[in-house]
Amino acid sequence: MTMVVDLCRSFRDRALDRCFHCFPCLSDPARRSALCLKVALVMMHLIYAGILFLFDSDLIEKTKKEPWYTALYLLLFFATLFQYFITSGSSPGYVLDAMRAVNETNVIHTKSSMASKQPASSKNGSLIVTVEGSQAVRNFQGSNPTSWTKLVMDMYPPGTSIRTCTCSYCNVEQPPRAKHCYDCDKCVLQFDHHCVLLGTCIGQGNHCKFWWYICEETVLCLWTVILYITYLKANISRAWWKDAIMILLLIGLSISLIFLLLLLIFHSYLVLTNQTTYELVRRRRIPYLRGIPERVYPFSKGVCSNLYDFCCVRSIYSLESLPSAQELEEKSRPYTCLDVLTCRCC
Repeated sequence: MTMVVDLCRSFRDRALDRCFHCFPCLSDPARRSALCLKVALVMMHLIYAGILFLFDSDLIEKTKKEPWYTALYLLLFFATLFQYFITSGSSPGYVLDAMRAVNETNVIHTKSSMASKQPASSKNGSLIVTVEGSQAVRNFQGSNPTSWTKLVMDMYPPGTSIRTCTCSYCNVEQPPRAKHCYDCDKCVLQFDHHCVLLGTCIGQGNHCKFWWYICEETVLCLWTVILYITYLKANISRAWWKDAIMILLLIGLSISLIFLLLLLIFHSYLVLTNQTTYELVRRRRIPYLRGIPERVYPFSKGVCSNLYDFCCVRSIYSLESLPSAQELEEKSRPYTCLDVLTCRCC
């Protein structure tokens, strides 16, 4: 009996070694769990849609008469899954990558200046890193090269200690709104949260993709709920076991729909006010937000400007300076009728 157990263990270990050798990503427990979640989510989508088309003969007949209806549903179905994988595979915008971009920019600038004794050529002038503050947006492809430490410290109020801005895990200076993610073990620009379902952080680089994903997922879930209810209305008493399966699936869909709607509304509010989930939930624990009233959004530039910056990213890494006391005072001023007419909120 012991020999049989040892043989089974040996066979299992060899099979796992071969599997890890062919698929190195499976050797990491975190990546393996993320992969399992992705497979489970795809299977859940296929099960909900597959059972609907398998049981609902009326939907099949409708597809033959009006193929555009089912074609639109399937297009949304695959677009949602595609957006899911795009979002999960995108970078949230790591601080280390932004620091490397700044350093590479400085090296290119130095070499170009030494070669021509002139500022770097405009052909290298694509906006890699931008800093937004009370002054105009500055890029770092021209004039004097700027080190990452000086760049970050300039975004904080004068007298700020470098220790308070340095991550103890990555040993890198964090610009405002950045935070270290313990799951990814990296500092993320405009850290929102770590999404277990996607297996990645949500930050500056993929927050827009994440919003579009939950928007598509919400519409798909709502459409599927309507199809399930339509089936149950027409076939509620034909086969009890089919009805039981459809009702159980409909309950799960309804719970998912409520969660997705709340999540979509919440992140839409964050987008319109230029906030992150971390800043909203941990506002009192963040040093530079602690003394700001809760109804004042320090990084908001108005609804239209917030939407433009969120949807139309102008650079790979965009860093925001802390607002000055004068700007905070202006933002804390209550709205008047004149402010509404002059579109101050925009």
